[in-house]
Amino acid sequence: MKRFGTLSFGHYGPLGGGHELSAADSMLQAIDLAQGMDELGVNGVYFRVHHFARQQSSPMPLLAAIAARTQRIEMGTGVIDMRYENPLYLAEEAASVDLISGGRLALGVSRGSPESVVRGYETFGYTGSEDPRGADIAREHFALLLRAVEGEGLAERDPYSPFGGGMGLQRIEPYSEGLRSRIWWGAGNRDSAEWAGRTGVNLMSSTLLTEADGTPFDLLQAQQIDAFRAAYREAGHAGEPRVSVSRSVIPITTAQERMYFGGRQDGDQIGVIDGMRSTFGKTYAAEPDVLVEQLLQDEAIQSADTLMITIPSQLGVDFNLRLMDSFARYVAPSLGWESTLADAPAPVSASDRRQS
Repeated sequence: MKRFGTLSFGHYGPLGGGHELSAADSMLQAIDLAQGMDELGVNGVYFRVHHFARQQSSPMPLLAAIAARTQRIEMGTGVIDMRYENPLYLAEEAASVDLISGGRLALGVSRGSPESVVRGYETFGYTGSEDPRGADIAREHFALLLRAVEGEGLAERDPYSPFGGGMGLQRIEPYSEGLRSRIWWGAGNRDSAEWAGRTGVNLMSSTLLTEADGTPFDLLQAQQIDAFRAAYREAGHAGEPRVSVSRSVIPITTAQERMYFGGRQDGDQIGVIDGMRSTFGKTYAAEPDVLVEQLLQDEAIQSADTLMITIPSQLGVDFNLRLMDSFARYVAPSLGWESTLADAPAPVSASDRRQS
C-alpha cells in the first residue's frame, strides 16, 4: 500500500437529538478535512457523487475549493455517475480543476451506484437507454469524455469567426496535459474491470462486488484486480495503472471511538443490489496493532496501491482527523506507506484553522 486517503459519502440531514447537518456544513467540513489531511501528509481525499439524495452531487466546485486550500494532497471522485453527465462539459470542468490544483485531480467515473429514484438520469435529459440500469449511456458518455480529455478535435472551426477562426477541428478548452493518466473507472465486477484494463484507465474497486459464489470478498476483489492488470497488459498500454480499493477501517484508540465502533467486526455479507447477488466487504474496527494484522491478511489491500478509507463524515472534522492521524501513525507504516511529509505536524482543529 503506497497511498491512502478518505472516501466520503457526504451525507447531510438530521443527525438525531435535534441536530442537523446542512448541505453547506457538509461541503465546508469537507474542505476543512482536506486541509487537515494535507497537513498530516495523507495522500488523498475522494468523494462519492449521488443525485436526488442528501449527499454531495456536484463535486467540481468542492474540488476547486480544496485545490485552493491545499498543496500536496490528491483530490478526486469515487465515482461520478456518467449516466448523468454531459461528457464535454465534464471534460472542461475536470481540466479546469486539474490545472488549478497543479495536476492533483483523480477523476473517478463509472456507471454509478444504485439510486434513490427510478432512472433519474432520464430526468437530467439522458434518455434512450436499452439497459435497465443505463450502462450503455454511461459507456457512451465515457467514450466521448476520453476523446475530449485526450485533446481530440471535436467541433469544426468557423473560418469567419472573430475569435480565432481557422480550419479543421477544435478541441475542448481548457486542456490539461496528463489528466488522461489520472482517470479511473469504478468497477463492480470482473467484466467491468477487464473492460477498464482494455480501455487503459486506472481501477477503483469498491466495498461491494456484484458476485457471490462463497469466495471471501478480499479474494474476489484480488481476482478482479489481477484480471484488470492482465487486460491492461494484453491491450499493450504503457506503464503501470493504479488500483484503489475502499474499506471501512476504524482505529480504536479512545473511549469515544470504542463507544461508537467497538464490536463492529462485521464479516463479509451477501445481499441483493440492483437485482444482483452481491458480496459486501467487512468493516475493520480494532486497536491499531490488531488492524495491522488484519489488513496484512486482506489480499486485495495487499494487491492495490491505494486504500480509500470510508469515513463517518457526519461525526465532524476533528473526529475524522483523529482517526486518520491514528491510522497514519500506528497502522499505515506497517502496510508499506510513507507520509508525503518528512516531518508531519500534529493536526490542527477545524475551529483553530478557521480562526487563523
